[in-house]
Amino acid sequence: MPLPFLTADRALDEDGPAAAAAPLPYEDPGRRRRPYRPGPWRVGGAALLLLLASYVLFSAMIIAFAGSVPAAGICVAAAVLVILGAVRLVRTGVWMDEEGLRLTGLLSATTVRWPEVAAIRTVQQPVRWLGLPRSVQGQAVLVERVGGGAPTVALTDHSADFLGRPEAFRMAADAIEGWADRYR
Repeated sequence: MPLPFLTADRALDEDGPAAAAAPLPYEDPGRRRRPYRPGPWRVGGAALLLLLASYVLFSAMIIAFAGSVPAAGICVAAAVLVILGAVRLVRTGVWMDEEGLRLTGLLSATTVRWPEVAAIRTVQQPVRWLGLPRSVQGQAVLVERVGGGAPTVALTDHSADFLGRPEAFRMAADAIEGWADRYR
């Protein structure tokens, strides 16, 4: 079984320093990546959705054994939708590459190219708590575009990724600002 975390050591031993100079996948600026790990609230919500999908699939199996195949097919389709929702929930957030910043939501995604970014700044403002309608005082990373208009909120410290993790929020905000400075 290949162990990708040993690749750099093996390349240094077998092929010399030239093979080790190739960037690892997480160092490749052309590859889109998230500047932070998904938070426990987001991962927990996805885990609950996957648990629900397993119950729905189990009920589809029972319904199929009972003889109602069309009803079992409906249950399987519902379980597939719940699984796709869980995957999409984990993939929401901010993704960056050398071309721009991608703000991925549950149902939509917006890409802002680095030349279109006028400024990225962290401000104190009312933010939504876990994406719910309730607002609390917190920090938000705002993306201001060159053409003007209302700034776009990229991250908040009360989102499902950063609630209770202020250091992770600061590191993600610094990473986004650093990439903006490098590629603008």
